[in-house]
Amino acid sequence: MKRDQIPGFEATQKKGWLLAHKWLLLRRASQLGILGLFLLGPWFGIWLVKGNLNASLTLDVLPLTDPYILLQSIFAGHAIETTALLGGVIVLVFYLLVGGRAYCAWVCPVNIITDAAQWLRQRLKITGSSGLSRKTRYWLLGLSLPLSFVTGSIVWEVINPVSMLHRGLIFGMGLAWLIVLAVFLLDFLVSKRAWCSHLCPVGAFYSLLGHTSLLRVRADNREQCDDCMDCFMVCPEQQVIRPALKAVNGAGPVIMSANCTNCGRCIDVCAKDVFHFGLRANNSCEHINCGADSKTEPPRTESTDNNSHSSKINPITSRAEVL
Repeated sequence: MKRDQIPGFEATQKKGWLLAHKWLLLRRASQLGILGLFLLGPWFGIWLVKGNLNASLTLDVLPLTDPYILLQSIFAGHAIETTALLGGVIVLVFYLLVGGRAYCAWVCPVNIITDAAQWLRQRLKITGSSGLSRKTRYWLLGLSLPLSFVTGSIVWEVINPVSMLHRGLIFGMGLAWLIVLAVFLLDFLVSKRAWCSHLCPVGAFYSLLGHTSLLRVRADNREQCDDCMDCFMVCPEQQVIRPALKAVNGAGPVIMSANCTNCGRCIDVCAKDVFHFGLRANNSCEHINCGADSKTEPPRTESTDNNSHSSKINPITSRAEVL
């Protein structure tokens, strides 16, 4: 891939490398920092945090519980302790405010692996895909609950790559390497963003919490958009951008989709500073210039349910080919 075809190349030239990767670097620091806190105890005997991403206790005071794990436990008929319920409520409220899929971008360590697969996929110009439906993750989410009820166990934990990676780092990877490698190869060779955007039921669950979140990515400067397509190229959920960016059917500038991960990459790579983090308030055309596209829907860059693409989606053919 030529340098000027790399997403964010123009932004890097304009803002400098650090500012053009600010949110990416902050996300990596968050993901690795959280993972490091969990590993301090087993590796060095410094128990600031006990447990894992499923359930933990920070400084022997703050309980945190994954609501999805808690829900499976309830379906499985397990006795739930008060601290686990309290931890679940705390996490639930937090993600209701900041966006459920923020877990995927800012906490989940598997995201680092899938991002690496996507980075390599783009550099090698691999464009083939299996056409997985984005709805598959919701079917898997729905299936995990009755299976937990029938089996009396937390079914998803049998194959959860996040838990296997965490346990592997503590006790030795063993077969966990196979799961991690399978996720990488799935995203690299089989289908673009296959795991996080199409299959993972954890992301599907947290997306359900994102409908009411206050923190959002906004495209208040969308009239400055020059259709470079960089934001679409880096977004793990490309379908969420179009309504806000192009004022589809008079949509406001706030990205309202619950599947937006609040990763901030669209902010990083935009040389025109179209995007920024903000609140969901004032989501109308009244306080900004909606532009000429507010009455018409722009050409699609990618269907919601598959990864098919065409050079017709953008006059800059070389950009479209790597989507």
